[in-house]
Amino acid sequence: MKKVFYLKTCGTCTKILNKYDLSDWELREIKSSPLTTEELAQMFQKTNSYEALFSRRSTQIKARNINLKTLRENDYKELLLDHYSFLKRPVFITDQEIFIGNEKNNIDNLDTFFGR
Repeated sequence: MKKVFYLKTCGTCTKILNKYDLSDWELREIKSSPLTTEELAQMFQKTNSYEALFSRRSTQIKARNINLKTLRENDYKELLLDHYSFLKRPVFITDQEIFIGNEKNNIDNLDTFFGR
């Protein structure tokens, strides 16, 4: 399994995806094809944390008046399944590894993974 979860309107996602040869990867645009319970479970298996998958930059946090300090793992899970913008992106997932978000260390790890 090799999948990338991304948002097509996100310039950062587009820039990152264009860096790599993803011809044999399944590309999933999360707004038009939301994350499934099974896919989230696969991600959780690799992270053991829904919070690690959660984007603290989602515009929905302010719109819904969410207090991040009160959230627990199950809350993160429900929010991730409820709205695409709560997923930190892009997410690259293989059978062995997961790369979450656009932080520099994650991109460095992706570069290494792709042999760059």
